[in-house]
Amino acid sequence: MNATRTRVQRRPVHGVVLLDKPIGLSSNDALQKVKWLLRAEKAGHTGTLDPLATGVLPLCFGAATKFSQLQLDAPKTYEALMCLGATTTTGDAEGDVVQTWELSAAERAALTAERLALVAAQFTGDIQQVPPMYSALKRDGKALYEYARAGITVEREARAVTIYRLELTVCEDEQSFVAIKMLVQCSKGTYVRTLAEDIGTALGAGAHLRSLRRIETGGIDLSRTVTIEQIEATPDAERLQYALPADTLLAAHTRVTLDGDNAARFLSGLRRRGDWADAEAVAVYGEVPLGGLESNDHPPALLGVAHIRARELIPDRLLSPIEIQQILEGTPRPQASGILETS
Repeated sequence: MNATRTRVQRRPVHGVVLLDKPIGLSSNDALQKVKWLLRAEKAGHTGTLDPLATGVLPLCFGAATKFSQLQLDAPKTYEALMCLGATTTTGDAEGDVVQTWELSAAERAALTAERLALVAAQFTGDIQQVPPMYSALKRDGKALYEYARAGITVEREARAVTIYRLELTVCEDEQSFVAIKMLVQCSKGTYVRTLAEDIGTALGAGAHLRSLRRIETGGIDLSRTVTIEQIEATPDAERLQYALPADTLLAAHTRVTLDGDNAARFLSGLRRRGDWADAEAVAVYGEVPLGGLESNDHPPALLGVAHIRARELIPDRLLSPIEIQQILEGTPRPQASGILETS
């Protein structure tokens, strides 16, 4: 006899959940879990974290998915632990050991702060990095890890990435390996596993990554995150509190607010002219009537993102009228003294 399955009633959710991804889940697994908990209709994440990795993973729902690329492109900061003395098939602790090195007492003593700083300097700035075989990059429509699992190695071209900051510190380890803490701030597309392996080579011994934690991405750090367990422990009716406004992803954008007439034209895709300085990243708000209410009954609504050239506000990504209405219907109306000023 088949067990009865409860059908989840989906609902429009527009916002960003700043998740502290747990170890063992892929980014997509974590996304689907939170999507189910919020009963959301549409969702997407902002960059892959390996199952071994934990930390900041912004999850976008509804209208916020239109801005997910901003986080994909943003610099990211990691805390990692690498182990000298062994390489693995995957470059991290999940793989099988391929080769080991026995570091002598003299070699261990030579891992001074000065030497580690010199090696860190070698890998700081613009560098070339060969993507690992165990990665989701595609070759002829198939992920590289699929080739790797079949025992096939394919040629990969080195890619340019940027390491903005790299700190290396020797630390104690419960196993026989020499452990080095890494603090890495890097550009998108950087594989910290590969960086650890390359640092190991520079230090004269193989290395692999033991642990990896993303502590910041695009200005969002761990202090603002929530766990899956916290969401699960919250009654269903209260879970939407974890979905922050979509413009959480737009904190670094220049803000422009349009009056009702210009807001309507902007939403239709038309450029607007004004006394604005050039800007590449602009969050655009506007006065939008809702359900017969005057526009001053609610704050100016997020309309989308744009850029400004020669005093022209040029639309890039726009919210739909339905998305704006759903967001405003879920936004508490401010007291008269709390209405945002328009410009």
